[in-house]
Amino acid sequence: MLTFIARRLVSGIVLLVVVTSATFFLAHLAVGDPTAGLLGNNATPAQQDALRAKIGYDDPLLTQFGSWFSHAVTGDFGTSWRNFQPVADQIALRVPVTLSVVVFATLLAAVLGLVVGVATGLRPGGLLDRGLKLASVVLFALPGFWVSLVLVTWFAIQLKWFPAIGYVSPDRSVGDWLRSITLPSVSLALGAIVMVAEQLRNGFLQVANQDFVRTLRARGLSHRRVTTHVLRNASPAALTVLALMFVGLLGGAIVVEIVFNLPGIGSLTQSASQIGDIPILLGLTAVTVVFVVIVNFLLDLVLGWVNPKVRER
Repeated sequence: MLTFIARRLVSGIVLLVVVTSATFFLAHLAVGDPTAGLLGNNATPAQQDALRAKIGYDDPLLTQFGSWFSHAVTGDFGTSWRNFQPVADQIALRVPVTLSVVVFATLLAAVLGLVVGVATGLRPGGLLDRGLKLASVVLFALPGFWVSLVLVTWFAIQLKWFPAIGYVSPDRSVGDWLRSITLPSVSLALGAIVMVAEQLRNGFLQVANQDFVRTLRARGLSHRRVTTHVLRNASPAALTVLALMFVGLLGGAIVVEIVFNLPGIGSLTQSASQIGDIPILLGLTAVTVVFVVIVNFLLDLVLGWVNPKVRER
């Protein structure tokens, strides 16, 4: 087990180094000279030269990378080129907002996906099963921003159950915090619920027809215990999809945060991309990859517990 964990940790560190390094060079290649975006079109050449010198953009690219990477490994992502505030501090203020929405959406997808997946797996071809197939077609065909706008129109503007925009910190009020993240989370979770339910339903049906399940029934085990064994063997695919959904939801948070006016890392990514604030983009990339590594590591641990054969890979 320790060897299994060590391999996963090493692979996660390698992924973090490769992705952040590639992002550094690709960002510089895509942005080019950032002074125009940072100062505006009316900036004089002297102002642009002064800004390049201030942010170290005149240094050779490898020198810039070495300086950034040596500080990044200690958690120092430098200062923003827009406001010259520490990047780590700006990200730290916004990460809790995005994590609140994404984690809540993932929990919704896990719980509702489990319930629907098991229910449809126990009664394939039933009304709920047909509804799941219809929902999978409809939800994946609808744009995410349109779903967000519909939720705002119905539940915020017309019914007034939830706020239409804004974020409330749990330090101020836990109830208002939950209300402020409910609609964004539901907007993100709808597609994930359907995907998790489908994977669990398909895996459930596949495992339920295997010989060992018939043997368990023949031995007189209760329906509940048999279902538990089937669910444990059918869960790896759904867990993998759920982990991938978490990563995808981090990216989808950009649209949701814009619609609901949430001060998360999605809106920060958009603003930094528009003006070419590379330190912010690099810091956000590093933080996102860390989340991905942690989620994949936890997934591997859970899969290793569910299926011991995974540890041998």
